[in-house]
Amino acid sequence: MDSFPQRLRKELRDRLSIAGQTGLWIAPEQAVGVGDAKGAYLLALHLANPLRVKLPNTAAAVLEPGWYLYAGSAWGGGGIAARVKRHFRGDKKAHWHIDRLTLKANDMAALTLPGGNECDLVELLLRAPCFRFAFKGFGSSDCRRCKSHLLKFHE
Repeated sequence: MDSFPQRLRKELRDRLSIAGQTGLWIAPEQAVGVGDAKGAYLLALHLANPLRVKLPNTAAAVLEPGWYLYAGSAWGGGGIAARVKRHFRGDKKAHWHIDRLTLKANDMAALTLPGGNECDLVELLLRAPCFRFAFKGFGSSDCRRCKSHLLKFHE
């Protein structure tokens, strides 16, 4: 998390504060301390190299190097901690859209938001000029509200 840009951290804190949201930043080794709270999370990932991504029923796209935010939800068993721990693992099969990035990311952190909603987070972040959709349909194939749950951060 040392390379995590201060501007990104500040922008997230400011955006969430405006909406009355608070959360806890965790690094991979801290995921066990989150408990079984349910809600939403933001996964911040850094790609050092371009990454070609192909999702079912979409054209392939290349994600350029940089920081990305993925908004996810965790309302099932184990809550946010279980979901985030899986994202941080390097020994998994790529099953979910986000697995394609977590397996290639060179840096990751998560912001846990107990009781939060992933779609509300996406909407809130898009109000800031430094965030934009990264890949249509990414992580939101079952969502009727959002164009994508993956955002690109522009410094």
